Amino acid sequence: MSMYSQSHSKRVAILLATYNGEAFLPEQLNSLMQQKWPAIDIWASDDGSTDHTLVILREWQQIWPKGDFQILQGPKAGFAENFRSMIINKNISSDYIAFCDQDDIWSKDKLTESIYRLSVLSERNHAGLYVSRTRLVDARGQLMGYSPLYRRSPGFRNALVQNIASGNTFVLNRFAFEILAKGALRTSFVFHDWWCYLLISGAGGRIHYDPIARISYRQHGGNMIGIKTGLGARVRRLRRLLNGGTAPFNQANIAALEQCEDLLTEESCQALERFKAVRKALPPMGLFRLMESGVYRQDFSSNAALAVAAALGRL
Repeated sequence: MSMYSQSHSKRVAILLATYNGEAFLPEQLNSLMQQKWPAIDIWASDDGSTDHTLVILREWQQIWPKGDFQILQGPKAGFAENFRSMIINKNISSDYIAFCDQDDIWSKDKLTESIYRLSVLSERNHAGLYVSRTRLVDARGQLMGYSPLYRRSPGFRNALVQNIASGNTFVLNRFAFEILAKGALRTSFVFHDWWCYLLISGAGGRIHYDPIARISYRQHGGNMIGIKTGLGARVRRLRRLLNGGTAPFNQANIAALEQCEDLLTEESCQALERFKAVRKALPPMGLFRLMESGVYRQDFSSNAALAVAAALGRL
């Protein structure tokens, strides 16, 4: 029997964060029910909805056919803290854990494909994180495009300056989730997905980036965070990098990582120190410190902007 065949009996816990999601939540829940994976437990944390979100969750709780369906009260402190409340919840334990937004649509093979890629790592007791590209759809579910296709290998030196995937694509094995829970008990974070990429890669976990989009990421007026596409959006992101707009996020990430240094590998600790040296360097020495650090973004233009920002002391 193959490792994947053995893993097919494993359970998946889906961490679903909700807040006033009545418009799209039923379609998302239906896509979760249509997953080919047989054993799925839902943990829905509602952050104080005032619409019919809780009614919808309770209705689905009664008919959920694949396992348990738990409804939790969120901390009412924003989406990142809502996810953190589930990450640190000691009652949530499973072989695989997936993050889930309330308004997306999952392909039927989303879980089977991601777990197939994580199963070898799980059998070796090694932390693994699956991330993927996304289809971008509008409020009606019509295709708008795709998230960027990244070609460089994911890793901690990339995670220090860039998050390569949305959290709604994430699937972790148990070993990665245990690392994430330890970190989340010590520190808060600005973005749960960026923090997950940072900590898991920094702790030596393997990151599998799937270039095939397996979820439809809905872009609409109620998005807490969306993906802006097109040349104009790309220019705005590069301009923000050049103007120091990412510096507060970098500082918050560094402060959080410093609370978790014992979870990081020695190599990652060294990379973190080199990145801190880049940020402390006086212009234009930051450029040379950046070259020494090995820190990188995924494409030529954003790497060029990163170099200029380092030279100007704006990281």
